[in-house]
Amino acid sequence: MGCDFSSSPSKRKPIVVAVGRLHRGAVQLDRLNFFQTLPEFLEFLQQPSPTNAPCVAGFDLPFGLPRAFVVHMNWPTSWPECMDQFASHTREELRQFFKAFCDARPVGAKFAHRATDLPAGSSPSMKWVNPPVAWMMHAGVPLLRAAGWTLPHMQAGDGQRIALEAYPGLLARELVGHRSYKSDDKSKQTPDRWLARKDILHALDMGQTKLSLRLKLSAAQHDTLLADGSGDALDAVLCMVQAAWASLQNEANYGLPEFDPLEGWIVSA
Repeated sequence: MGCDFSSSPSKRKPIVVAVGRLHRGAVQLDRLNFFQTLPEFLEFLQQPSPTNAPCVAGFDLPFGLPRAFVVHMNWPTSWPECMDQFASHTREELRQFFKAFCDARPVGAKFAHRATDLPAGSSPSMKWVNPPVAWMMHAGVPLLRAAGWTLPHMQAGDGQRIALEAYPGLLARELVGHRSYKSDDKSKQTPDRWLARKDILHALDMGQTKLSLRLKLSAAQHDTLLADGSGDALDAVLCMVQAAWASLQNEANYGLPEFDPLEGWIVSA
């Protein structure tokens, strides 16, 4: 499964989950699920794996904070206790903590970064605007913990449900470079972005990524992903492909290197 997460889902911008399966070196998309509320999404997460095989899922949200920020705040440096501390604060309180931390640092190095951010090209997990990934962690990680998923080296849970931090931008950049392929602003959903999505889908169909997996879609699914100018459905599918690759590395820690369990790691980075 791959999940494009929203910290404030709605009818206009739901959480999107792509569900698929591996078959003969290809990832077949079975369906897209849409969730308009966090409780509805939690109910979905609490369901057991639908097959006897483990369900491996990639979630597009950070699983941890930069160690430098945690140490600065004098918060616990074990992941469960750190996440308890993080979740105990309101977003406004967290925004003040983040802002004070950044204000005290030099221009060009305002944010602290996790070790995974540079190889993945991802935003700092303490970023609260553009994009507000800190709020995604604040909303999403407690749901994964409550639903009892296993986060390798971070949380022991149901061995049939494996949650990995994914990042669709990592795979998209491999395919189309820094060309933009999506926008939530309808006025910016341009032909160039449509063409970038088409190129991503074509490259996935041909298996032209370092993950060496082909994406199999029906004609209707292809048209749905291409028509979605927000890119949310495509991002969920990109996370699903990353999760599929990880599932093939299950005996090698899902392809994850040795990493700091306080910070987490983005799969395939």
